[in-house]
Amino acid sequence: MSGHSKWATTKHKKAAIDAKRGKLFAKLIKNIEVAARTGGGDPEGNPTLFDAIQKAKRSSVPNDNIERARKRGGGEEAGGADWQTIMYEGYGPNGVAVLIECLTDNRNRAAGEVRVAMTRNGGNMADPGSVAYLFHRKGIVTLEKNGLAEDDVLMAVLDAGAEEINDLGESFEIISEPGDLIAVRSALQSAGIDYDSAESGFQPTVNVAVDVEGARKVFKLVDALEDSDDVQNVFTNVDVSDEVLAELD
Repeated sequence: MSGHSKWATTKHKKAAIDAKRGKLFAKLIKNIEVAARTGGGDPEGNPTLFDAIQKAKRSSVPNDNIERARKRGGGEEAGGADWQTIMYEGYGPNGVAVLIECLTDNRNRAAGEVRVAMTRNGGNMADPGSVAYLFHRKGIVTLEKNGLAEDDVLMAVLDAGAEEINDLGESFEIISEPGDLIAVRSALQSAGIDYDSAESGFQPTVNVAVDVEGARKVFKLVDALEDSDDVQNVFTNVDVSDEVLAELD
């Protein structure tokens, strides 16, 4: 069932993201700048930066913007903000757990925007640690199927530390420990398999099933949170069945 909810959320997010292209560009550029600052400005020696650049290119971020962000982060050009990663925790409608990952240069603004989005959309903020225990940090690689069978992907990544492969409908999602993320994406490259994104994220250990109305409310909350420039990622443990998804569509 978890595969269903992930695909529902992925599909829903894609539609939301398409409508917010400018905000998406800003978030992808921020990722490049932070990756370059953390691990150096050379993508060949910094896999996180390499993947951040690839993801931006796939989303049609102009090359000039990508290069400027890389240079700012790597110290080749002046400028760039002092980005901080902050995690907020809370509960959404139907008791769905929500983890909100922010990348911000203004902690007070980020906290205020997250709180407003939560309270206006049926959510409640929670104390640090009270929600996070329901999630594990994992390496997550996504790729379009493009005629590939699950076994093709499995054979390529099994020895690299992949733990499971989820069928998301039109794409596959490969889960690993965060420390095996680089090995998994390198194994795909060696096998000639193209991937969309490779990054660490949070996977729920327990899912909460919702009906159509519950799904609408959770997606509305996620949209409101992602509308903030400071919010990079929103993770939930919502479980949306195929039947509920069909009604939503």
